[in-house]
Amino acid sequence: MKNKMYLITGGAGFIGANYVSYFLKLYPNIRLINLDKLTYAGDLSNLKDISNEKNYTFIEGDICDRDLIEDLFKKYDFTNVIHFAAESHVDNSITNPGAFIKTNIEGTFNLLDVAKNLWMDAPFKIRKGHENSRFHHISTDEVYGTLGNKGLFTEHTPYAPNSPYSASKSASDFIVRSYFHTYGMNVVTTNCSNNYGPKQHNEKLIPTIIRKAISGEPIPIYGDGKNVRDWLYVLDHCKGIDLVTNKGKAGETYNIGGRNEKNNLYIVDTICSILDEIKPASKSYKEQITFVKDRPGHDYRYAIDASKIENELGWKADENFETGIKKTIDWYLKKIERNSISI
Repeated sequence: MKNKMYLITGGAGFIGANYVSYFLKLYPNIRLINLDKLTYAGDLSNLKDISNEKNYTFIEGDICDRDLIEDLFKKYDFTNVIHFAAESHVDNSITNPGAFIKTNIEGTFNLLDVAKNLWMDAPFKIRKGHENSRFHHISTDEVYGTLGNKGLFTEHTPYAPNSPYSASKSASDFIVRSYFHTYGMNVVTTNCSNNYGPKQHNEKLIPTIIRKAISGEPIPIYGDGKNVRDWLYVLDHCKGIDLVTNKGKAGETYNIGGRNEKNNLYIVDTICSILDEIKPASKSYKEQITFVKDRPGHDYRYAIDASKIENELGWKADENFETGIKKTIDWYLKKIERNSISI
């Protein structure tokens, strides 16, 4: 059996960077290549703790560049792909949907197709040396649309995307599925709930709340703040990704959720309460909360049933929201202190 060689796409982004660090500590003898375009969401500072690891290489590049992808597969003969790279900011998908269609659909196709051509001699005929090669596609619970007050998303929930972002991710999920059913390619997909934790981009909800609170600015909350999300601490997600990559069944989808349903009012109130306690200002940070116009097509509620990955692979979330958010706030406050500027 040939030595494992991993390609991670989007490994300078929030979840990808956390996974790269997790992976290198867990597998110091496996070579990992990290390909990232370094758009606004990618930040090499997310990787400074592992940048000198002997089994790690960073390459700046675009998954939409077919020639680059083919060259990398020829050079490194990858045995595994974990595909994080995506345009993922919903607001940006409303103003610039074209970038989401190109990266999330065309980019995913490029990776899949090049991997298939390297790993397979023909449909359902695996090339020698790639019997265990696997493509792991990282997706989102937003492909399922929105829920009412009850119910959970399962792996059998029909897709009903409501934003250009979730529509583009839905399409990429279906392309991955098609390569399993048409070619017999070894693929798995994971659909995760809202992640939070260290290294998240400033524009996302939780970093925005912390940043605005500390800087004394209004803390913007969409609509009435009652939109509900299932919150998943990023390290718990990394553990789930690793389990599915190594133990998941080919062709299957696994939903990864934290079983931590919270609405945005609870999120902002909890963060402000913690900051009031550990970094008190002249008045409560809650006085900075401001409600702003809701965004178009804002899904009301997401919530994942993680029973499949829990029962079949033995995964569970170690953090609840109350423990995870304290770790997250602590990380951002230390970052502010290090930089002596707002995040």
